[in-house]
Amino acid sequence: MSTRLWLVPLGYLVGSIPFGLLMAKASSGVDVRRVGSGNIGATNVLRAAGKGAAAITLALDMLKGWAPVALSQALGTPGALVACVALATFLGHLYPVYLGFRGGKGVATFLGVMWALSAKVAFLIIAIWLFIAALFRYSSLAALVASAASPLLIWLVDGRPLYVILTLILFAFILVRHRENLLRLRAGEEGKIGQRVQGARVDPPRRDRFAS
Repeated sequence: MSTRLWLVPLGYLVGSIPFGLLMAKASSGVDVRRVGSGNIGATNVLRAAGKGAAAITLALDMLKGWAPVALSQALGTPGALVACVALATFLGHLYPVYLGFRGGKGVATFLGVMWALSAKVAFLIIAIWLFIAALFRYSSLAALVASAASPLLIWLVDGRPLYVILTLILFAFILVRHRENLLRLRAGEEGKIGQRVQGARVDPPRRDRFAS
């Protein structure tokens, strides 16, 4: 096990790659941190840079969650270390070293991690997200409902207590990172899916301004 501890920092560094920021700048020259909600995730990239950049951001954020965990599994890494790699990868997106530890909310990266742990659970999470998103048109609400269901899903489908605990921890981080979204949802001020940014609006600086 000790010979594979390098997988933990590798996971963190991969998780830290800010694909949303890179894609928005490459496709439209926009610093997505200074537009709309300031989020570096696919939802704000969609508003700021369009569907193409958002789709690529979503795919790459999922890939960076999947790859380190899948690699650790392929190397026959013990389950406890796989869980550590998964957590490190997820935390890399939330607290990326490349952006001064100001990252995103981790939903796509979380989905990538879940895909590596259990493709069936990931499929169910996607189905729940799509249903809630289609019904209410709020990406944040869909993400919260889908991630809240994930510990139960991993328990029913996989059954390993270690992964249930891991999923509970990941959901707790997602819930905390969405606290502002919850306040906006309650106030009826949350932006809906597909709502475009009117110009390059720069919001007032906030400590949580760089979430995705």
